[in-house]
Amino acid sequence: MVPVKAAPKKEIIRVGYFPNITHAQAVLGIADGTFQKYLGKEIEIKKYVFNAGPSVIEAMLARQLDLAYIGPNPAINGYLKTKGTLLKIIAGAASGGAALVLRSDLGIKDVKQLDGLKIASPQMGNTQDVALRYFLKNNGFKLREQGGSVAVLPISNPDQLNLFLKKEIDGAWTVEPWVSRLADEAGGVVFLDERSLWPEGKFVTAHIIASQTYLKKYPAHVKRWLQAHVQITQRINSNKAKAASSLNRELKRLTGSSLPDKIITQAFTNLDLTYDPLPKSLYVSAERAYDLGFLGKAKPNLSKIYDLNLLNEVLKELKLPLVGME
Repeated sequence: MVPVKAAPKKEIIRVGYFPNITHAQAVLGIADGTFQKYLGKEIEIKKYVFNAGPSVIEAMLARQLDLAYIGPNPAINGYLKTKGTLLKIIAGAASGGAALVLRSDLGIKDVKQLDGLKIASPQMGNTQDVALRYFLKNNGFKLREQGGSVAVLPISNPDQLNLFLKKEIDGAWTVEPWVSRLADEAGGVVFLDERSLWPEGKFVTAHIIASQTYLKKYPAHVKRWLQAHVQITQRINSNKAKAASSLNRELKRLTGSSLPDKIITQAFTNLDLTYDPLPKSLYVSAERAYDLGFLGKAKPNLSKIYDLNLLNEVLKELKLPLVGME
């Protein structure tokens, strides 16, 4: 009797992402099988859906995650807390999509009129929170806890919407799709699109991080993921209307609810999906977070947080412009 050979054990890639627009490549590419196609049958994708950046970093620290889509500040914090040993940023995912939305009934037209307001951000020390606090400081405002008159309140995005409707907050510095939801559902007005504060309107909102352990052990797997990521990014940007519709269906499957077509279409116009990690904007954001006291006493050294070699290999093979550190 000929012994039956056991099927070879599949290798695994464990991937984290959020069910939102700024992680659209992950949401769509996992759902439609694009990533699986590039990885091949011998690699199994284990997907984990998160709702907060710190939870992603905790999972990676616990060696439960190999790759993740995440915002810049949690990636910075994870890198610095582990003295540069935990992760590398390997590609970009999204740029823009953040704004300061104010209640329209306030009639505010000038930045000086922000004095005395209560403005929300999604989370203390997160990317939008740092942007808001730096903007206020740069315009001469002091926060209430510092003896000033402007209150910055860390409030989750869903709660921001409810408090906005009840007029218990005056505004919020947040990210899509909540920018569009505050404007459409709560009668808010976009007072400041954050793109106006950055060169060419580009700044990192989301990117891909990889566990250094996984990156060193399986560079070929990571490269295949990046090949798919670049292809999905190009596909989305070639037909945003179709991508918005597909994304909305998948968000409903993941979260149990979808967005009105008007909201998701508007949200797509307010951000750019990209594979360029826009490193310069990350360094600027880190400097601001440090100045605001979020990154400890020592000035952060992020000179080795990026590893763009595999991404540039992919871009070179596709005859696309390479990305750099500037």
